[in-house]
Amino acid sequence: MQTSLLFIGGTGTISSACVSLAVEQGFCVTVVNRGITDRGVPAEVELRVGDAQDNKSLSDAVMGREFDVVADFRGFTAAEVSARLELFRGRIGQYVFVSSATVYEKPPATLPVVESARLSNPDWQYARDKIAAEDVLAAAYREERYPVTIVRPSHTYDERTPPLYGGWTQIARMREGRPVVVHDDGASLWTLTHSRDFAPPFVGLLGNPRAHGEAFHITSSEVFTWNEIFEILARAADAPPPQLVHVPADVIARLDCDWGAALTGDMAHSMVFDNSKVESLLGKFQQGTPFQTGAREIMSWFDEDPARQVRDPRFEAAVEQLLEQSPPTAARETSP
Repeated sequence: MQTSLLFIGGTGTISSACVSLAVEQGFCVTVVNRGITDRGVPAEVELRVGDAQDNKSLSDAVMGREFDVVADFRGFTAAEVSARLELFRGRIGQYVFVSSATVYEKPPATLPVVESARLSNPDWQYARDKIAAEDVLAAAYREERYPVTIVRPSHTYDERTPPLYGGWTQIARMREGRPVVVHDDGASLWTLTHSRDFAPPFVGLLGNPRAHGEAFHITSSEVFTWNEIFEILARAADAPPPQLVHVPADVIARLDCDWGAALTGDMAHSMVFDNSKVESLLGKFQQGTPFQTGAREIMSWFDEDPARQVRDPRFEAAVEQLLEQSPPTAARETSP
């Protein structure tokens, strides 16, 4: 009998790769989301329309249904997770919550980061909400053995999501030979994971009773400085050597609170991960998409249809304001 999976979400950067792999591996997959994405789902997937942020809408979408596994990519707060646990109590064999590696304390006490590292992030509300949601799950497992599993992705991307704050706008500027802003000195270490490489270990945890009551991060082993990330993307875009203007993260935060929170709460800190825990359960997994390959795929996808090359005027204005404070003459011009 096929294992039945419900994906809450299922068409995002990470979840779409997981849905496709689950179908390939023979799972019976249902996806519930608002039905307004342009990604679509494989033909074998049962698609039900419901809003994950509206508990009644979600409840109506799955009314009377039982699943072996619920994989929740759209839970962000303690209240949402509490409602999910109540909704599915007695109707599922495992609840998998997709949290985030942003929950780990910054800067980390030691590198590489392991799952037992302290959880704390006073600089970013998104991370604090995920921590609170994890606390609800830990209590549910401890008090009633609710079959929960927590998964913490780090910075995961695909061809549609350039792994830069500002996205395509940054790449467009590099193609035009215009300066781009990089936080601090651009030398902090950062881990990038393609969604295709995240999917196999994630799907391996679904329906796995040894994963109950546990938290796992899933990341690649590729680590770059932010300077290198910009340079790799510039080469893939056939852009000139990028002009990297380094601006302190706290200066960026004073101008743009959202960008600043993402930096001070996450991206401005070196983050390297030890995947031994998930590999001890599932075996060592291979990275199939090096970032140089992923970067070329990003350019191919955006160049395939120029309508996809949408720039963010608000972000562009913020960059220009920062450049006024840190003139392009101070830029770090990189070699080809």
